[in-house]
Amino acid sequence: MVSMSAPTPDERPVRAETPRFSPLYRQIKGLITRGLQEAQWKPGEPIPSESELAQRFGVSQGTVRKAIDELAAENLLVRRQGRGTFVATHHEERSQFRFLRLRRDDGADPGPMDSRILECRRVRAPQDVARALGLRAGETVVSIRRLLSFEGRPTVLDDIWLPGALFRGLSAERLGASVGPLYGLFETEFGVRMIRATEALRAVAADPDGAALLGVAAGAPLLQAERVTFTYADRPVEVRRGLYVTERFHYFNALG
Repeated sequence: MVSMSAPTPDERPVRAETPRFSPLYRQIKGLITRGLQEAQWKPGEPIPSESELAQRFGVSQGTVRKAIDELAAENLLVRRQGRGTFVATHHEERSQFRFLRLRRDDGADPGPMDSRILECRRVRAPQDVARALGLRAGETVVSIRRLLSFEGRPTVLDDIWLPGALFRGLSAERLGASVGPLYGLFETEFGVRMIRATEALRAVAADPDGAALLGVAAGAPLLQAERVTFTYADRPVEVRRGLYVTERFHYFNALG
């Protein structure tokens, strides 16, 4: 016999478009993520409390808490003791080395970084870049070359490509006037938040141009990291090819 008692909050459907086979907390996680994507809550701003979200979605507070726990683990949200839960931002100091996996040989973070923009121009996307960004062949991208130095020594040479349509108005002057992390600028001025990235690593020999900028001999061994960075809904928004001098540093990543 089927019980006719009223459904508990966690038994109620959230939205018709949400897949019914998905665990309820995952459905709530998807709805909160959609709110972030639609800028209902901007980077650095608080989101509603767990009780408010539970009431909004018609679920238990525990279900909301589990969804927020996963979003915090993915660096989309930040819990602050006694203050609530906030949308993560690339302007936070804790985010500085989230995507730059560089460590000193003693295990410490590299320390203060000097970033120098060498070039910023709009070009037709190279074929491999267009493919990685999901663009049509020959579509416009913003091409940036920058040099990162630590302890006064050139360490990373980055070539970066961004979809031209998303980054209208980005120029060398605008980059040069910006204070803070590059991803912070993208987040604040262009509304593009970098969520996750994939990277491929290989050893390469320094070409004459890269060698001169990094202060190493032509043919010297370098670490090359090719990154594709994604925003919400797994949309690719950056291709980056970085050359690393590893005489004093190493690439570090925690697995598991």
